[in-house]
Amino acid sequence: MLRAPGCLLRTSVAPAAALAAALLSSLARCSLLEPRDPVASSLSPYFGTKTRYEDVNPVLLSGPEAPWRDPELLEGTCTPVQLVALIRHGTRYPTVKQIRKLRQLHGLLQARGSRDGGASSTGSRDLGAALADWPLWYADWMDGQLVEKGRQDMRQLALRLASLFPALFSRENYGRLRLITSSKHRCMDSSAAFLQGLWQHYHPGLPPPDVADMEFGPPTVNDKLMRFFDHCEKFLTEVEKNATALYHVEAFKTGPEMQNILKKVAATLQVPVNDLNADLIQVAFFTCSFDLAIKGVKSPWCDVFDIDDAKVLEYLNDLKQYWKRGYGYTINSRSSCTLFQDIFQHLDKAVEQKQRSQPISSPVILQFGHAETLLPLLSLMGYFKDKEPLTAYNYKKQMHRKFRSGLIVPYASNLIFVLYHCENAKTPKEQFRVQMLLNEKVLPLAYSQETVSFYEDLKNHYKDILQSCQTSEECELARANSTSDEL
Repeated sequence: MLRAPGCLLRTSVAPAAALAAALLSSLARCSLLEPRDPVASSLSPYFGTKTRYEDVNPVLLSGPEAPWRDPELLEGTCTPVQLVALIRHGTRYPTVKQIRKLRQLHGLLQARGSRDGGASSTGSRDLGAALADWPLWYADWMDGQLVEKGRQDMRQLALRLASLFPALFSRENYGRLRLITSSKHRCMDSSAAFLQGLWQHYHPGLPPPDVADMEFGPPTVNDKLMRFFDHCEKFLTEVEKNATALYHVEAFKTGPEMQNILKKVAATLQVPVNDLNADLIQVAFFTCSFDLAIKGVKSPWCDVFDIDDAKVLEYLNDLKQYWKRGYGYTINSRSSCTLFQDIFQHLDKAVEQKQRSQPISSPVILQFGHAETLLPLLSLMGYFKDKEPLTAYNYKKQMHRKFRSGLIVPYASNLIFVLYHCENAKTPKEQFRVQMLLNEKVLPLAYSQETVSFYEDLKNHYKDILQSCQTSEECELARANSTSDEL
């Protein structure tokens, strides 16, 4: 028997055609997922930047508020004295652009259904008909806003971090928390939800007040840090607004892998292949992920694709991230120098204050941004770099690539720098050490694979970025010489 909450399907005696019809017609009624739904779990690893955080950290499925301590975290005589976290917003609605594409695809299916009544050659209702009847509940006003699940992502992350680093998130330090956010509502709302989670940690059972009424006030909006890409003229001109910058993305859309999916989906949905394109196929795939992430339901959109399709569609998404936010162009990562330097300025100040036996003025700095904030920074630091660039023509060679955006920057992803002061250090250099965590797991150093570094060594490794990478120079467009030498 196939089970879903409140729904039981008897399948043992049904012939194949009737079974297929029963399964399809049941989709709208029996959509709530059980914790380990096989179809959802088989596609979930390939949703790219639309991936649920718990799919990257499966341990959270059983206890989302319980802290999980990576055994590689320092302990003993080394005490954490500062935490600087860069956090992507939680689960969000689709953008209005994605919603309109989905509406276009939904309209194609409804038009097809009105022509043939939604019946297949066997007389049973097919998947296209089920999708035409599936309620399209997304509206333009949603446009990338944080959903309740996204607020939950943030509250639970706050509870876990506060339990994992109790001295840093102590009640005494509450008023010294420093929060910075992007101006986008999904980031501002994520920071507010994180603070509500901390309130829950400090005051179990009490409803949290408005963020404006909390003792340290609302987070500071700083787009030059959290949306540095919007303030980099070279990036905007050479990548963002350059029609040829994403050549490999567009080439892959018309390549054999995507064209095979296009034909397969057209046959499955019984619509003319000329009515479909790669963008509509991708938004259908993402709708499976949105329904799962936002509502915890398995929509029939998930049944349009199998794992092989999902891997191709993941690669399409990764190509975009690679060429627009990762290693595709040097300016993608160099535009994040200001943010990288800001992180180390916080760490420097904490080291200096500790050396002078002064209290750390900002023991916890929380910065709320986007996948587009995290990916360039991780690329700047040398993480997830493959031997060969991702291109439209090496999909099969990149099957085991390091650059998989869904594993790096799912919803609520986080990059955390933890500064430790170590007692009984033999030299001043050994007093201060740093660990980095990506999505709450210790991130080995890109250059040595060690799980901890002396702070001085870490700074020395990134000396070029810290000392020589000036955003004003990196982001300046080369100007043509407008003067000419006189004869």
